[in-house]
Amino acid sequence: MRRLLLSNDDGVHAPGLRALYDALCPHARVRVVAPDRDKSGASNSLTLSRPLALSDLDNGFYCVDGTPADCVYLGVNGVWDEKPDLVISGINHGGNLGDDVLYSGTVAAAMEGRNLGMPAIAMSLVGSHHFDTAGRVAASLIGAADQLSLPPRSLLNVNVPDLPWEEIQGFRVTRLGYRGPAAQPLKVCDPRGRERFWIAAVGENADEGPDTDFAAVKAGFVSITPLQTDLTRHAALDDVQGWLDALT
Repeated sequence: MRRLLLSNDDGVHAPGLRALYDALCPHARVRVVAPDRDKSGASNSLTLSRPLALSDLDNGFYCVDGTPADCVYLGVNGVWDEKPDLVISGINHGGNLGDDVLYSGTVAAAMEGRNLGMPAIAMSLVGSHHFDTAGRVAASLIGAADQLSLPPRSLLNVNVPDLPWEEIQGFRVTRLGYRGPAAQPLKVCDPRGRERFWIAAVGENADEGPDTDFAAVKAGFVSITPLQTDLTRHAALDDVQGWLDALT
């Protein structure tokens, strides 16, 4: 039976993680290693300044006092004798669309699995109600995971509309859209009168063309975007080389 490693960035007690576990248990052997608290926005960070504590909970899940990437690193890399066949991160409480993937701990957990040689999927619900729908999507995807061939260091970013299963329009393969600049930080004062700042909301959608993840979810489709860890802008290599040549 296929072995799955589940993680997330909302924390080990998040309802989306439980929904994912419940949806996949009938189809695979499942182990959960997740942060002990909400680590949303942690991106790909690893904890290098101190040792990590791995704790087992009464429900059989494991938690780590670190980041999502820490959790997958420990889950894949030597804590247990058996390695997983597939890493799935989520179900995130809220979408990871467009530029969100740069900050997302959900995507980072999947990316860490991919970096360690495992096929990986990041699952997000674009809302907060129909986790059961996203769980059914995840179960349908792992059933065909063996037939999917992706280039090395690639993963799938899946965003599910917050709708009942019966209202899902289907699946679309998409590209990332992108957002405009984020709002200005919100300035507040703490009880001692010291100035502090809240990071503000993300920017408005700047590119939500018909082939984007934004457009697919808005139309009621599950968005599936293949991502790569190579951030090189290959099309710009010649331009940068010409620029450098002109300087010398």
